[in-house]
Amino acid sequence: MEKERNQDKDKDKDMDMDKEMTAVSAKTDGTEVIAAENETEQLQEEKQEEKIQKGVHNYSAADEYVWPTDPKVLKKLEWFQDQKLALMMHWGPYSQLGIVESWALSDADADWARTGIDWEVSGKEFKEQYFGLNKTFNPIRFEPEKWADIAVEAGIRYLIFTTKHHDGFCMWDTKYSDYKITGEDCPYHTNRYADICGHLFEAFRKKGIGIAAYFSKADWHIDSYWAKGYPRGDYMWRGPSYVPAEHPEEWERFVQFTQNQIKELATDYGKLDIMWFDAGQVCAQNGQDIRLGEVIDEIRTWQPGMLCADRTVGGPYENYITPEQCVPEEPLGVPWESCITLGTSFSFAYEDKYKSPREVICLLVDIVAKGGNLAINVGPQPDGRLPRGAVASLKGMGAWLKVFGEAIYGTRVCAPYKKENIAFTRKGETVYALEMFAEEKDAVPDEVWIPYEGKVEHVTMLDTDEEVSFTRRPGGIMVKAPCGDRAVAPIARVYKLEE
Repeated sequence: MEKERNQDKDKDKDMDMDKEMTAVSAKTDGTEVIAAENETEQLQEEKQEEKIQKGVHNYSAADEYVWPTDPKVLKKLEWFQDQKLALMMHWGPYSQLGIVESWALSDADADWARTGIDWEVSGKEFKEQYFGLNKTFNPIRFEPEKWADIAVEAGIRYLIFTTKHHDGFCMWDTKYSDYKITGEDCPYHTNRYADICGHLFEAFRKKGIGIAAYFSKADWHIDSYWAKGYPRGDYMWRGPSYVPAEHPEEWERFVQFTQNQIKELATDYGKLDIMWFDAGQVCAQNGQDIRLGEVIDEIRTWQPGMLCADRTVGGPYENYITPEQCVPEEPLGVPWESCITLGTSFSFAYEDKYKSPREVICLLVDIVAKGGNLAINVGPQPDGRLPRGAVASLKGMGAWLKVFGEAIYGTRVCAPYKKENIAFTRKGETVYALEMFAEEKDAVPDEVWIPYEGKVEHVTMLDTDEEVSFTRRPGGIMVKAPCGDRAVAPIARVYKLEE
């Protein structure tokens, strides 16, 4: 696992950026203005690079977490910490190419994001081709009820679905953009499931699965963000094509557009448990204030307690922290969720390789033992089906959870959290010790040292209710493990420790 990566606050760079903004305002010569704007943008690029490396985001520091004060939000956070397992899905026209979602559009990220593109075109030509993918996106094999059934079988408790990624393509019938799944130039717009978000959210809700709407605050398609006629020209980056402080009317157009879309999702698409915001560079600290707080406060008047994950931004609207493609080394002490791909990419990739059920379960246990949730990401195929390899892994995970889910769902952290291959969780007065086996060939011992120093009167096997003998020793207990087939190591043996 990668080491814990916290979002560092670089106050000196913030001050430098403010000075540059002021300098731009003071200039009257056009050439000087352009130079100052370019310099300011360079500083912003450097700042963003600290937060995002090849599309992978750093995460906020736990010691800067701001606990909500709204009792309904706090209650919802308890619900969130009970769920433990989410299905995250990145899906859009980009799935047709099998390339990384959106990032290839950013010329500043071309060195890594366009490696899977094997034709020679200019950045301008590529963006035109990418933005034209909506004209061929036709997922006619999409069946939301089948997706929901698979999620239930996998033990999924809430869905995180990309309503819109950075490319601006909307997977719902928005009134504020024609670049959408229901647009007339998208062949899928006549399908009965054309409003994908609506049908998908409904199907998952019917199965009792929570709903989180992923929404990118950046939009690289709308003309008020990547606007034409500014010094940047055709060369684009993660941020807007202009300095918002220097063009407040243009920026306000974007703010109103973004706020309208957020409120539309929260108004027209049923109960949302979470709004999950990506593109952390779009924030007040970075000179890109969309006034998200005022929108969330308004939404909570009709969606009381709804969680807001304004990831990497910090403050009162980042209700939980979101490590990406990594697991913290220690418990964070605040609500958090690791979003990790089941395959090698967040978006669909041809001939992708998926983690085995054993790998996913070991990952889940590691995360839960440290107090977090796992958002396991699957990129659907361009035809609307889920990849067979991904489905097989999900179902294998679900089969294990049917037996051992008691030690996962609804639990909280329990010291010593994790020691070598023994992880701990707690539910009320019951402690669960999960002995994990990362490989089939791992040795399966007859006796197991469990380093738990709390009071223990009974030890039983979770899957069989068989009581097993143990001896108390300094620092923990030595458990006589049940005999069984040792030719292949189980994924886990789970012990219930009770007073």
